[in-house]
Amino acid sequence: MAESSNPEALTVLIGTDTFAPDVNGAARFTERLAAGLVARGHIVHVAVPASSRKHGTWVEVHEGQPMTMHRIPSWRWLPHDWLRYVMPFRINHYSKPIVDAVKPDIVHIQSAIIIGRGLARYAESQGIPIVATNHLMPENMVDHSLLPAFAHGWFYRRYWAYVLPTFRRARVITTPTRRAADFFEKYSGMRGVHAISCGIDAANYRPDFSPSTQNRALFVGRLTGEKHIDVLLKAIAALPADLDAHLEIVGDGDLRRHLEHVTAQLGLSSRVTFSGYVSDEYLRDAYSRATVFVMPSIAELQSIATMEALASGLPVVAANAMALPHLVHDGENGYLFEPGSVEDLTAKLTDVFTMGDEKRAVLGHASLRMIQAHDIQRTLTTFEALYRGEDVIDPVTELPVETVDPTSASED
Repeated sequence: MAESSNPEALTVLIGTDTFAPDVNGAARFTERLAAGLVARGHIVHVAVPASSRKHGTWVEVHEGQPMTMHRIPSWRWLPHDWLRYVMPFRINHYSKPIVDAVKPDIVHIQSAIIIGRGLARYAESQGIPIVATNHLMPENMVDHSLLPAFAHGWFYRRYWAYVLPTFRRARVITTPTRRAADFFEKYSGMRGVHAISCGIDAANYRPDFSPSTQNRALFVGRLTGEKHIDVLLKAIAALPADLDAHLEIVGDGDLRRHLEHVTAQLGLSSRVTFSGYVSDEYLRDAYSRATVFVMPSIAELQSIATMEALASGLPVVAANAMALPHLVHDGENGYLFEPGSVEDLTAKLTDVFTMGDEKRAVLGHASLRMIQAHDIQRTLTTFEALYRGEDVIDPVTELPVETVDPTSASED
C-alpha cells in the first residue's frame, strides 16, 4: 500500500476477530472505521481471520477505500453459521511478524478474544500504544458455546477472567455507548472507559414520510438467540387481524430454520418474509418502506441496525435492555417494551400501527434528530485524538429530542 501524503498520517494496525465478509455490528464498525481513516490519509492495516482457506497479506477495497489486509489462517467454528477463528495457541506466532512488518504507531484491537489478545501482548512488549474497543458481551457467545444452561454463569465468569488481562494492556478502552461503558466498568472493575459511538453516515439513508399503505415491521440483524426474534414473531401473531401487519426479517444466522418453523406454526408464513443477507441498496429500500423498526434483542452494546433505522426516519420499538434505551427514548422517537414480553411488544406495535401518519412522522423526525449526534466523522475525529494520546471529552450522543413539525422537509 502506498505511503500517505498526509504529513500527520498515522500507521494504524487494527486487530479484530470478525470483519467483512462477516455481517454483524462489530465487523461493520471496523470496516467503516478502517475506511474512514484511509479516507483521511492514514495508513491502515487490518489483521483478521482468513475468510476461507486462502490466507496471506494483500490489499482489499472496503467502503471504497484500499487497505492492507493480513488474513491469518483460520478454522470454521461448526456450531456457528459463518464464524472462523484463529487457533489461540498460534496467535503469538502470527502477531509478531505482522507487528514487526507494519511498525504501527498505534494498535487498535476490536476484541480481546484471540487476534486482539496476541497483538496487544506483542505490541506492549515493543512499547506500541494500544487502544481497545469492546463490542462483545458474553451473552453474544454463549449460544454458540454448546454449554448447557446451568453452566452459563460459569462461562460468563470465565469470559471476564480471560479478556481482562488484555484490556489492561490498553492505554485507552472504549465502548459504543455510555451504558455499555458502565456495564464494562461494573464487571471489570476498571474506570475511565470512553463511550464513543460506532457512528453512521446518515446521508446514505432515505427517510420516507409519505402516508403508509401497509403496516410493515422490520427487523435487521443476526438470527441468534440473544436477539429474541421468536418474541417478535409471537407479537406479530398476536396483533389484531384487521391490522394485517407484515414483518420482514433481514439477516441470517444459525436460528433461521428454527424461526421459519416457528413462523409456520404461528400461521404467519404469508405475512413474514425472511430476506437473508441483502445488498446495501436493498437494505436502504427495506428501511424506507417499513412502518416501524423492531429490535427485541437483550444484548446490544449499541445496535448499528437501530441507528440505520433512525437515519431512515423510522419510529423504533425496542427492548428496554442494555444500550437500546440510549437510542430509543420512550414516547419520543418510539417505544421501549419489557424484554421478552410478547404482550408488551404487541401493545407497543399496536400503538404504532394504529396511530395516524402525522404522529408517526413526529416520531420519525425525532429519530432523525437523534441520529445527528452519531455522525461517523465525529467518531473518526475522536479516535484520531485517542491514537495521538490526546485527552478527549466523549462526544455527547444522547441529545434531548425536540418536537419537530412533521410537515417540515425530510432532510431536517
